[in-house]
Amino acid sequence: MKPNILFKSSYYLIMLYFTYLMVLITLQYIPIDFDVAFLRIKQEEIQYKHYQIAFFIHVYTSMIVLVVGLFQFSNYLRTNYLKLHKFLGRIYVVLILLFSSTSGLVMGYYANGGIYSKVSFCLLSILWFYYTFISLTSIKDKKILLHKQYTLRSFALTLSAISLRLFKFLIVYFFSTPPMTTYKIVAWSWIINLLLVEIYIYYLHKDKYSNSNENYNL
Repeated sequence: MKPNILFKSSYYLIMLYFTYLMVLITLQYIPIDFDVAFLRIKQEEIQYKHYQIAFFIHVYTSMIVLVVGLFQFSNYLRTNYLKLHKFLGRIYVVLILLFSSTSGLVMGYYANGGIYSKVSFCLLSILWFYYTFISLTSIKDKKILLHKQYTLRSFALTLSAISLRLFKFLIVYFFSTPPMTTYKIVAWSWIINLLLVEIYIYYLHKDKYSNSNENYNL
C-alpha cells in the first residue's frame, strides 16, 4: 500500500472512531434531558432559557458539522461527486455560521473555569465563525486555494470537540491534575489544532499555497 493511501486510510479510520465516540456523547441528550452528563454540573446555567436553547443547538448541530466536515477533504468525492461536495459544504457553512459558532459563543460566556476558560471558548467560537466565513467568501470569489486554507482552519476548530477530550484524558493520565485545573488547560487545546494545521499548510504545501490570493477558475 502506498504511503499516501496508508496515511489517508489511517486518518479516516481514526477520525471515524472519534466521531463515533462523539455520536455516543450526543445521544445522551436525545431526548432532551436537563440532568444528564455535562449538564449535571451546569444546573444553575440550564435554568436560563437562552442557555438551554444554545446548548442543545450547539450539541446537535456540531455533531452534524463534524460528520459532514470529515468528507470535505476527500479528493475522490470532490473529483467524482462535485455537486455532493458543494451540497455538504453548504450544510457545513450554514450550520456553523448560523447555529454552531453562535450558540458556542453563548456557552463560552458561561464556561466553567472563570475568565480563563470563558475567554478561550468565546475566542474559539469567534474564530470558528471567521474562518468559516472567509472559506465561504473565498470560494464565491473562485479563490480555491484560499478556500482550502480557511476550510482547513475551520475544520481544525471543529475538531476541538475531539481534541479537548483527548488532551483531557492525556493530562489526567500522565499528570493527575485536579479536575478544574485540567479543564482550564484543555480549554485552550484548540490552539494546538490550529498550530498543526498551519504547519501542514505552510510546510507541506508551501509552494502550492504561496499564491493562494490569486483567483482560480472552478
